[in-house]
Amino acid sequence: MSPTTYKQVVYAERPDPAIIPDKTFNVKTASLPTSLKPNEILVRAHYLSLDAAMRSWLTAKRSYIAPVELNDVMRGSTISQIHDVGSAIDSNKFKKGDWVVATSGWAEYAVVSEKFVERLDVLEGCSPRDFMSVLGITGLTAYFGLEEIGHIKPGETVVVSGAAGATGSMAGQIAKVKGARVIGIAGGQDKCDFLTSELGFDAAVDYKNPNWKQQLRDLTPKYIDVYFDNVGGEILNFCLGRAARNSRFVICGAISQYNTATPQGPANFINVISQRITIKGFIVFDYAKKYNAARKDLAQWLKEGKLKRKEHIVTGGIEKAPAALVDLYAGGNTGKMLVEIAPMSEALPGSSKL
Repeated sequence: MSPTTYKQVVYAERPDPAIIPDKTFNVKTASLPTSLKPNEILVRAHYLSLDAAMRSWLTAKRSYIAPVELNDVMRGSTISQIHDVGSAIDSNKFKKGDWVVATSGWAEYAVVSEKFVERLDVLEGCSPRDFMSVLGITGLTAYFGLEEIGHIKPGETVVVSGAAGATGSMAGQIAKVKGARVIGIAGGQDKCDFLTSELGFDAAVDYKNPNWKQQLRDLTPKYIDVYFDNVGGEILNFCLGRAARNSRFVICGAISQYNTATPQGPANFINVISQRITIKGFIVFDYAKKYNAARKDLAQWLKEGKLKRKEHIVTGGIEKAPAALVDLYAGGNTGKMLVEIAPMSEALPGSSKL
């Protein structure tokens, strides 16, 4: 028997500045619709993507996307299964049982329009869950940051901060594919060992080590040609001081600054002039028309073993998402953080499994 109600997580109170799980968010119960409008699709979420950018979605006044409004369901992307479609939906595009990436928010079920749903076209050697990581926004962000801004040349030195996270781990591996010498910066020796032993980074620096700055100096005797930044703050500032002539700084994120009341800017900014540094921020959506071509490259590298996936899956349902998001900002994950909303054993009978 199908349920009549479901759980959703709503944005309840603005963080000031840190997210407090049981204050910033509330778990509520909603009723499933008894019917759909012609252009609506009902999806059930199985995996929710947790992303560093979510913090800015709560308070950003001028950004690439409007902030989430108080009392709205928290925004998010999921691997979902279609449970019903409206009468106007073309069955050749979407039908009951299809697996999709949906902008369905932090909820067990959601009614969405067709434009917020992408049917999964799973390439050989890949998994549907890869559309939350290697083939999804995570992998695409790393790909376009390096392709469009980094312009890596073989033999160059690339430094990646937040290197054991979802995007950083992809960026470092892609840089290796491009023939670069790659140094990762991560928090904790276990993460550093993961980067070098499993992902093939040439070296890794633990920023929690009191001597991390000297270690990075020793590893960059000819300075940094490309810096892929996920953290901002002190690490960005130090890397500016190690920038090579005509280096490229790819500004993807600033996770160290998202939950602070007084964000720290770089003191070494004058090096931008003397070393002719290019610093450019970007949003992956800028390159949407190139997604399919990028996914072919990423899928091929994954199939060839040049890219390795790493998932950090939080079990226990949608109510675990708020605390998991806080854990994300604390660096509690290695690889892509997902919340399992519903196990695959609960997929529709007869449907393909992830």
